Amino acid sequence: MDVHISQSRVRGRTRAPPSKSYTHRAILAAGYSDEAVVRDALVSADTEATMRAVRAFGGSVVRDGQTIDVEGFDGRPGTPDDVVDCANSGTTMRLVTGCAALGENLTILTGDESLRSRPQGPLLDAVFDLDGRAESTRRNGQAPLIVGDGLSGGTVEIPGDVSSQYITALLMAGAVTDEGIDVDLTTELKSAPYVDITLEVLDDFGVEAVQTDTGFSVPGGQSYRPVGGEYSVPGDFSSISYLLAAGAVAGADGESVVVEGARPSAQGDKAIVDIVRDMGAEVEWDEDAGELTVSVADLSGTTVDVGDTPDLLPTIATLGAIADGDTVIENCEHVRYKETDRVTAMAEELAKMGGNVTEQQDRLTIHGGDTDLVGADVDGRGDHRIVMSLAVAGLVADGETTISGAEHVDVSFPNFFETMRDLGVDVTEA
Repeated sequence: MDVHISQSRVRGRTRAPPSKSYTHRAILAAGYSDEAVVRDALVSADTEATMRAVRAFGGSVVRDGQTIDVEGFDGRPGTPDDVVDCANSGTTMRLVTGCAALGENLTILTGDESLRSRPQGPLLDAVFDLDGRAESTRRNGQAPLIVGDGLSGGTVEIPGDVSSQYITALLMAGAVTDEGIDVDLTTELKSAPYVDITLEVLDDFGVEAVQTDTGFSVPGGQSYRPVGGEYSVPGDFSSISYLLAAGAVAGADGESVVVEGARPSAQGDKAIVDIVRDMGAEVEWDEDAGELTVSVADLSGTTVDVGDTPDLLPTIATLGAIADGDTVIENCEHVRYKETDRVTAMAEELAKMGGNVTEQQDRLTIHGGDTDLVGADVDGRGDHRIVMSLAVAGLVADGETTISGAEHVDVSFPNFFETMRDLGVDVTEA
């Protein structure tokens, strides 16, 4: 699907979608439990992949709107009747790899072409070191994967600079092993707030897990039981980033954009609030009400380390193309291993719109002072975050911007374009 966006001014009140990161973890945690209800869940292509996996392991998942009623497999996944298709969801594949490793028999995990190109090797090595079976069918550390043979727990080393999801997978599975799992990190942990999210969800489901001097530890023999049998998902700050950015660069004069559902949580991407402020936008955050209010402003370039917030890179790059001066995005090599290489994607797509961008392996510099954005035909690269960031750029570009592959917003923000239209954006779909 293509979408066409013309210069627009935004105003009004809207609501952020629920967090994709929390929803994934909550659905799988409910699967590990005897039964649990997940409320205010994000229902998207990615989270539906996690629901399919829970069903494949023997759980029952019944959805009514944003409420998901799960009868779980009580800590011991059954053997799937068929291959488990994780579609485009890297979070599903990695978290489910840990779960599949608990199975007495074997599970085959696969996904679409993009997911089959993403690295899984360190997690497979960790499962093997914990006496489970974990293999890539192509012996290249990428899906399809064969996983199982009853992981029992123990101590394992794993790098922390490839994906924090490896640690999440091991912690979630380790809680129901006999021995528990101690994870010792061999490199600096990147995307650390995502492990904080995991620890928060585990705690809400009654599972103890802690950070140690060398990594993380989860005792075995635990059960997943949320208080009252229910868990509610908070709003998503990765998605909020596009709404804040839209208000900051294209807000109507004298008016503002109010984003509901912005309650504080462990999400690292809440850093977008301070980033937008540092660039010169006026942002008020009523944390008790969970409301962010942003008004248009002349932005200035800044320097941002995205080691812990990789999903913000596309949004920051777009803001940098509109701001005056240089915006430098540092520590971003790991952002190359997402649905697409987001560093190159943003460099190339912004360049099509007139952006002056310098790309290095671990750094992206956007020369906003030398950039005048113009409408162009750009490629969403099959990546929801690239699509939404380019849509924000289209709000201020001179002329019409056409984004191909716009349907991929279904991964995390299914009603993104409807939301933008409600805020006053001139957007059409074809």
